[in-house]
Amino acid sequence: MKSAFAGLLTMVLASPAMASHGSDQQTVRWRNVVGVITALNVDNPVCGTDQDGNCVGTTISAGTFAWVARSGRARVNLSTGATEFEVDGLNINGTQFSGTAGPVTQVAGTLVCNLGEDDEATLDTSPVTLSLQGDAEFSGHITGIPSPCANPLFLIRIVSPAIGLGRWIATGVDRTMGTGRGMSSSSHEDR
Repeated sequence: MKSAFAGLLTMVLASPAMASHGSDQQTVRWRNVVGVITALNVDNPVCGTDQDGNCVGTTISAGTFAWVARSGRARVNLSTGATEFEVDGLNINGTQFSGTAGPVTQVAGTLVCNLGEDDEATLDTSPVTLSLQGDAEFSGHITGIPSPCANPLFLIRIVSPAIGLGRWIATGVDRTMGTGRGMSSSSHEDR
């Protein structure tokens, strides 16, 4: 009887721990952020393509200048929507704004799921300030992430000025996917 009770107690106590471990959330990390490289006033859109290379689904136009970034990172928990990104030195490369963020004062992070598919989703963070030096950071949530979110992309897009609204100027690169329990920005694996 003691043995049966001990076994039952072990199962009851282990269940929450097993459930917690089994529900680790799917986390996507981009270990760097790079600027969009495009010639002045030439679009370099993000879009799904058909067999002939034509855009299908949503087309996200590029910024009208070439952009560079010194560093950055992004992380999205696809189950909970917990999202973080930061970018440093996101600057225009060329024109009279070279070496600064120019007229761009606000950006948002954008998660793109299932690009070019029927269930494509383009989901934005709340806007954040982009300093004149090109620094911005966000910590919060994105809502409405579809499951699955195949081939996720992370973009940084213009919010202000309104003339550039929605244009992408940077993207997350060096993507890894796995399970993760937290969104700590001090995690050594993101550096």
